[in-house]
Amino acid sequence: MRRLLAIAAIAAAAVVVVPSPASAASAGCTVQYTVGSQWPGGFNAGVEITNTGAALSGWSLGWDFTAGQHIDHMWQAVYTTSGRHVTASNQTFNGNVPAGGKVLFGFNGSWTGSNPVPGAFTLNGVACNGGTSTPDLHVDNPFQGAQGYVNADWSARAAAEAGGGRVANTSTAVWIERIAAVADVRRHLDAALAQATTAKPVVVQFVLRDLPARDCTKPRPDGELTAADLSRYETEFIDPIAAIQADPKYDRVRIVNVVEPDGLTDLIVGANMQSCANVLASGVYVQGTQYALNRLHRANAYNYLGAGHHAKLGWDPDFTAAVTLFADTARGSTAGVNAVDGFAVNTADYGATTEPYFTIATTVGGVSIRQSRWIDWNQYVDELTYTQALRAALIAAGFPSTIGMLVDTSRNGWGGPARPTGASTSTSVDTFVDQSRIDRRSVAGNWCNQSGAGLGERPRTSPAPGIDAYVWIKPPGESDGAATGGNLSCDSTYSGSGNGYHPTGALPGAPARGSWFSAQFQQLMTNAFPPL
Repeated sequence: MRRLLAIAAIAAAAVVVVPSPASAASAGCTVQYTVGSQWPGGFNAGVEITNTGAALSGWSLGWDFTAGQHIDHMWQAVYTTSGRHVTASNQTFNGNVPAGGKVLFGFNGSWTGSNPVPGAFTLNGVACNGGTSTPDLHVDNPFQGAQGYVNADWSARAAAEAGGGRVANTSTAVWIERIAAVADVRRHLDAALAQATTAKPVVVQFVLRDLPARDCTKPRPDGELTAADLSRYETEFIDPIAAIQADPKYDRVRIVNVVEPDGLTDLIVGANMQSCANVLASGVYVQGTQYALNRLHRANAYNYLGAGHHAKLGWDPDFTAAVTLFADTARGSTAGVNAVDGFAVNTADYGATTEPYFTIATTVGGVSIRQSRWIDWNQYVDELTYTQALRAALIAAGFPSTIGMLVDTSRNGWGGPARPTGASTSTSVDTFVDQSRIDRRSVAGNWCNQSGAGLGERPRTSPAPGIDAYVWIKPPGESDGAATGGNLSCDSTYSGSGNGYHPTGALPGAPARGSWFSAQFQQLMTNAFPPL
C-alpha cells in the first residue's frame, strides 16, 4: 500500500550501520539501526546487535538522540534515559549472546523538527564497529513489481489433485491462528527468501487471527484465548511474530499482514448479540488490533485490516459504524491512521467481484432491485462497488488518500453451467435478480463450503482504481468447517431459523476447518471463472 512519510530524506536513509572511530577498530560488535516507518511526530525503529567479540552474559547498548527524540515504548529490551542519552539493556530471556550471535529489539518513538539517526553506539561501554547495508523502503503498493509467494504446503495438495497443476503455482496466504503456529512464520519467510530473485522481491501474505474471544458472532467459537487473555495475545502471539518479521535477513521480503479479518467487523454485525456486547465492553478486540498495528508496523511490513464484505457491512447503518470503528481503532495506535496500509475485503468469502448483468441502480418494472429478496435493501450488489465505496468513506474519515484495498477472489468466480449469460427478461424484480445474478447462493450471508462456487480471478496487481490487488487469501480447497459440534452453517441439510429459513448451501461431507476438502477443490476448478 501507499504511505506518505513526513521527511523523504530520512526515509531514504532508513537503515544506517554506524562506523566507529579508528581507535575502536577492535570492538566486538556491529549495530544496524532501522527506521521502519515515520509519520508526523512519530516513528518506529528496529535495532540489531551482532556480537563480534566474546560471548556475552548480559548487554547494554548506548546511543545519543541529537534532535530531542524520545522513546515511547520498547520491546525485547528495557531502557533508561539521561538527557539525550539512551541505554537499552537485555531482558531475562535474551541476555546471553554467543560469539557471532545476534540480538534484536525495537521501539516506538517521538520527534519534533527532525529525526536524524544516531551517530555512534556503545555495547557495554565499548564502541561498536560498522558495516554496510541497503534498506528495502516502504513502497506504495507491496504487490507492485513483486512476485507472489507460493506456499509449498498448499501447492503440493493442489498439484496432487487431478487437474490441480493448472493452479498449483498460484500465490496464496498463510493463516496463523494459534500460538503454536507462530513458528510457521519463520519457516514461510525462509521459503519466501529462497523464491526471491534479483529481478523481483517476493510478497508473502499472513493472516493473523487469534484475538481473545474471537468469533463472537458464532454459537461455538473455536479460538484458543478468552477475553481475559489479552496479555497472552500480545506477548505469545503478536510479539514473537513481530520479532521474526523484524529479522533483517527478511528485509528483501515484502510482508503483508491481514490483521484479524473478522475482529472489528464482528463487533458491528454482532452488536445485538450478548457475546459480542461482552467483547466490545472488554475492549480486547480494539486493544488487540491496536497492539498488532503498533508491533507489526515497519519498513517492509504492510498492515491490512479486515473489512468484511458487501453482504456483511453493505447496509447504511453497519457501513457507517464500521468506518467509524476502523478510524477510531487506527487513531488509537501509535502511528494513527498511518499504521494501516489498507483493508482486505471478502476474506474467505464468496461474494462476486462484479455482477455483470445489473447494478444497484437497476429497476425492473419501475421497482428498484434493492427491494428484491436477494439484495434486501443493501447498497451494493458486489464486492468491487462495495470496496471502492468503502475506500472513499475511509479517506473521508481521515485515512490517507492513497490507501489501497485487497479483494479475496479465491472462491468467488461462480462459473460453470449455472452461470447466467445475460440479464433476465422477467418483469418481476425477484425473478429478474435471481435469474441474472452470478452469485448462486440462496442468501448472500451463506459462507461455509458453498456449493456451486468456483475459483475467481487469479491474483493480479492494480486491477481497478483504488485496488492494490486481487489476491487468494483463503487457500482454495481448505475447508471452512464441518457440520459437527453444532456448526449448523456447515450442515448441508439445515434450513432453520439461523439463516432465515434458507438452505445453507454447504457441500456435504466437509472435514474440519482448514483440512483439505478434495470435493470442494474439484468443484472450484470446474466452476472457475475465468475458466481454467
